[in-house]
Amino acid sequence: MALTDILTKKSGQQGQHEGIEAISELFGGKGLQAILSAMYSNGLGQQAKSWIGTGQNMPVSSADVKKMANPAALARMAQREDMSPDELCDHVARALPQLVDQATPDGQVPKQGGKDVPAGKSHKNHKR
Repeated sequence: MALTDILTKKSGQQGQHEGIEAISELFGGKGLQAILSAMYSNGLGQQAKSWIGTGQNMPVSSADVKKMANPAALARMAQREDMSPDELCDHVARALPQLVDQATPDGQVPKQGGKDVPAGKSHKNHKR
């Protein structure tokens, strides 16, 4: 299924999981941890915390997404989606806050080993 289909038509846990997996490819990893790691390493930790926490979700721009993305992965995915890299970044920037928010309903970042980490504790020295 195309990324744009996942972002616009899919809902529920399966759609959320597929959206996160597809987007994480842009950042050179797999899953929610790859997205959050890319955000923290690119100065977008406050936005990530807002999505994980229970307050209002802070936005990110398409330029933010482009800065975080692996250029080769971005070019491949944009070509696969039949859109420009800038258009793809815009789609991702609009969908990402909601996807992460939905994946962390209790303010917890699911760990791959099955353990949850409280919001703001997934990266050292970051406080809520």
